[in-house]
Amino acid sequence: MKLIDHPSPNFDERKGGPPDCIIMHYTDMVTAQEALERLCDANAEKKVSAHYLIDVDGTIYKLVDEDKRAWHAGISSWQGEADMNSRAIGIELANPGHSNGYVPFPAAQMKALAELSKQIMARNGILPVRVLAHSDIAPSRKQDPGHLFDWKGLADQGIGVWPVPLKEDFERAATMDVRAALTAVGYNPDEDLKSVLTAFQRHYHPEIFKTPGKVGQPDLETLARLSRLQNLKFSP
Repeated sequence: MKLIDHPSPNFDERKGGPPDCIIMHYTDMVTAQEALERLCDANAEKKVSAHYLIDVDGTIYKLVDEDKRAWHAGISSWQGEADMNSRAIGIELANPGHSNGYVPFPAAQMKALAELSKQIMARNGILPVRVLAHSDIAPSRKQDPGHLFDWKGLADQGIGVWPVPLKEDFERAATMDVRAALTAVGYNPDEDLKSVLTAFQRHYHPEIFKTPGKVGQPDLETLARLSRLQNLKFSP
């Protein structure tokens, strides 16, 4: 794992306890160098940063110490917590994003991400269920890291969780209170329901994006996965 120190001046002190989640982002910029400059720009009108940036070749740039509060989450919420910058470690992945021709994340980049994430989780005692997407915590504003991100591959390595519904999940899905279930796993109940469902699908049911008309709709498979996620979330 190639790690380069590249300190960003854009951080402050965490409020509350140590970080207990990881937030995955994409840069939405053409090159990693462009993103690096932006994340380290102390003179920008809107200052942003993250703890790490990973280039497409797997090179990792360390921007902010994990015990400090980087500025990556913006207006966001998870499980009723609005200051996600204080709760999270933010990882940016170099990717043109939906603004510049969204593409899959290369194997070298995902390998570096997995190695880094395992270390972060071990250092900070972060649970797999607390590995989240930027779109999870800000579903009306953000799409990243998007449906091409390999959440299942990470979950197979213990980084995040992947809900594989059982027969009883499909049975529960038929009578599910969708809003209540989404709120129970952490999504903000004040967000637009379609946006929240879309965010859930980006993370846990990306195949649905092959059928655009179903995106943001409460189809049976989506709700069954939501049911299973509730069980995974609340399992000891």
